[in-house]
Amino acid sequence: MNPVILITGASRGIGAATALLAARHGYHLCINYRSNDEAADAILSQVRTLGAKAIAVRADVSSEADIIAMFQRVDEDLGPISALVNNAATIAPQTRLEHMTEARLLSMMKTNIVGPMLCAKHAVLRMAARHGGNGGGIVNVSSLAARLGSPNEYIDYAASKGALDTFTVGLAKELAAEGVRVNGVRPGYIHTGFHALSGDPDRVSKLEPGLPMGRGGRPEEVAEAILWLLSDKASYSTGTFIDLSGGR
Repeated sequence: MNPVILITGASRGIGAATALLAARHGYHLCINYRSNDEAADAILSQVRTLGAKAIAVRADVSSEADIIAMFQRVDEDLGPISALVNNAATIAPQTRLEHMTEARLLSMMKTNIVGPMLCAKHAVLRMAARHGGNGGGIVNVSSLAARLGSPNEYIDYAASKGALDTFTVGLAKELAAEGVRVNGVRPGYIHTGFHALSGDPDRVSKLEPGLPMGRGGRPEEVAEAILWLLSDKASYSTGTFIDLSGGR
């Protein structure tokens, strides 16, 4: 039986690259996205061309009602889930704390940390041995910002990813004896369209000269780390992180 993976925020960037690689590894897929039907349909078509059974589900991961409906679609159309990649996230224009509104902060935290926690909750209800599951893996996509803090840019985003790291460690220990491994990746300076949301679409290119490796990363490089952490090759890894930041 093919393993089933749900990837949030899979219509672009790291999520899309992970979906394509997962299809090549024999997964059946649920491609989650929030609003861009055209982009999601394009990735759906590509993974199906690679031979994967796949669905695209429009759902806002900051809404538990949407999450519940999405997992039900996975149950009905693909079968028991064995892997979750919490990739969906948001960011906001670069600014200092004194200019951040309550609405911005609440939106950031709800999408970037409450959303992954809720997605993990519904995955655990299906994967964990205590709930009759056959085990599985969860990978949380954090950020180098969790270590660096992103001063004068978006410390709210950095804080949300720091919280995601703490959640990763705690959940890994909570589930270690129940057949579910939980790990994280921390991408940094990856060439994707995500940076445009912060108002600086060329951020990676501008910072490349100061990186130890002298270049930004590719979404496919992050996808490789995610799929490795979900694979049997990482069977003794839980509560760990892989940094993908060119040495920074």
